[in-house]
Amino acid sequence: MYQKQKDLQLQYEGFLQTPFLWHGKGVFDLEQFCVSKVTTSSFSEEITQKLRLGKLVERFVSFDLQQDSSITILTENIQIQQEKITLGELDCILKQDEKPIHLEIVYKYYLYDATVGNSEIEHWIGPNRRDSFVQKLSKLKEKQLPLLYSKQSKKYLDKLELEATEITQKVYFKAQLFVPLQDINKEFSLVNNECIYGFYIYPKELVQFSDCKFYIPNKHNWLVNPHPNVDWLNFESYQNKLQQFLNEENAPLCWLKKTNGEFLKFFVVWW
Repeated sequence: MYQKQKDLQLQYEGFLQTPFLWHGKGVFDLEQFCVSKVTTSSFSEEITQKLRLGKLVERFVSFDLQQDSSITILTENIQIQQEKITLGELDCILKQDEKPIHLEIVYKYYLYDATVGNSEIEHWIGPNRRDSFVQKLSKLKEKQLPLLYSKQSKKYLDKLELEATEITQKVYFKAQLFVPLQDINKEFSLVNNECIYGFYIYPKELVQFSDCKFYIPNKHNWLVNPHPNVDWLNFESYQNKLQQFLNEENAPLCWLKKTNGEFLKFFVVWW
């Protein structure tokens, strides 16, 4: 298995192992799609083009759904347009036990910052503070899901011999959550606590880990669970590499290997 396929396999395994951010009907009354237990953890599809992380996850979801005999995927990534202007995209329309479902797919990384907003939901933000959990929920509720009922979507549904009113809407929302180091054992009431993957810290706090080894994976490998087979950096080399990200106001996801062999996953934030 050549390196790219090896990487894909580890990314797929990391995706599969990521929990759903909630179960059933959650915040904003959005219902999670219920999936069967996966029959294979081996990713056999070949991906030749370079995909951004969100599109890669969509391919993983599609492959995962195809393993379930109760599911038939009718169409994916439908660009809804009005006079050459793209209004949005319907991620997936499928049938589960012959019942039509419109599925929106989301995979996110959120950090808990109690200084943002006034509620638990508002405290979850993107690593670079450019997006948030509540913004994504609002976009789903107000834009992405209502798109199914637009007159522009009707012609696509007609081809599938479906009426928008007979289609159930659900989300496939997975996430990795990171909390301040001092809150690593904190319980949250509105999200699945199994999604807490690690912590985030500020650069000046890194000195407490100066005897550890570090690794900064590329964006696609953010999906991957830490493992020993990478080129680990000592503290000084890591700090030099890290500074390049921070100078560009990018908060990288990092791996840490303690002297006892324990692996941790964390973000270093620039803000």
